[in-house]
Amino acid sequence: VQLQASGGGLVQAGGSLRVSCAASGSIFSINVMGWYRQAPGKQRELVATVLSGGSTNYVDSVKGRFTISRDNAKNTVWLQMNSLKPEDTAVYYCYADIKRTDYVTARYWGQGTQVTVSS
Repeated sequence: VQLQASGGGLVQAGGSLRVSCAASGSIFSINVMGWYRQAPGKQRELVATVLSGGSTNYVDSVKGRFTISRDNAKNTVWLQMNSLKPEDTAVYYCYADIKRTDYVTARYWGQGTQVTVSS
């Protein structure tokens, strides 16, 4: 099983970006999918999560600006980021709690994608 993240980049404040993350391999089911971020010199922060049924949660600082969504058939999660602020600059990591076809459940991580917001 592996997670492949894509998207991100450089954008001016107020702009938008979308990052995506696709899981592949011997997947039986995926429970939660989500995104963390880590800015230089700061602790990793949980940004948003989405359950298989569609329930979502967000850290307060991104509520109303970011939207997490997923396609269960494609094992893919997206994070749409609007009204970006310089303080959103970080490396964004996707993760997924996956039950493999051997029925072992584990958390898997994407490789991280840089999001830089200029002021």
